[in-house]
Amino acid sequence: MSDDVKITRRTSLYRGHFRLDRYRFRHRLYGGGSSQSQSREIYDRGPAVALLPYDPDRDRVVLIEQFRLPAHLAGMAGWQIETVAGLVDRAGESEASVARREAKEEAGIEIAGVPVPMHRVLTSPGGSTEIVAIYCARIDSGKAGGVHGLAGEGEDIKVIVLPFREAMRMVRSGAIANATTVIALYWLDANRDRLKRRWKKKR
Repeated sequence: MSDDVKITRRTSLYRGHFRLDRYRFRHRLYGGGSSQSQSREIYDRGPAVALLPYDPDRDRVVLIEQFRLPAHLAGMAGWQIETVAGLVDRAGESEASVARREAKEEAGIEIAGVPVPMHRVLTSPGGSTEIVAIYCARIDSGKAGGVHGLAGEGEDIKVIVLPFREAMRMVRSGAIANATTVIALYWLDANRDRLKRRWKKKR
């Protein structure tokens, strides 16, 4: 922590697959001096990786759909259309390795080459420490489909193969509302031609 932030107390509220802690802290003020002591509960979810599989030959993306209780409780569609994603929860595992593992587990597909980094984003900086590293990778969408996921983790994940333009229509209509997926698709919209040229040269 920098001198700009002073954490005076940290209390563990929950320890499980994720962590919940209460912090008491002060921070510097723009006008000078220090803020009053504040208290916040912080959800420590750990780093994650999201992957947008893209088929440049067919101009298609591979997305997944699965049930999300928080979305349902928030009044949104319970079944959310998303990128492939997973936590970096194994010692020494790289982000690229997580992307490959989750592509296989959640979508049943293999990615070609090295995943291309898109963005690193905070999903909810007011309440969570989670940082998601978003990547894009070349795949063969002709081999994508079906229902996947780890039964031991209660996963029931349907693969959705979409023409890129249809995916963007779904973003603009609100049918795709997952923030990481929206960011990934807008990035691809801005970089699609460059990505096609790059991957074509590597063949």
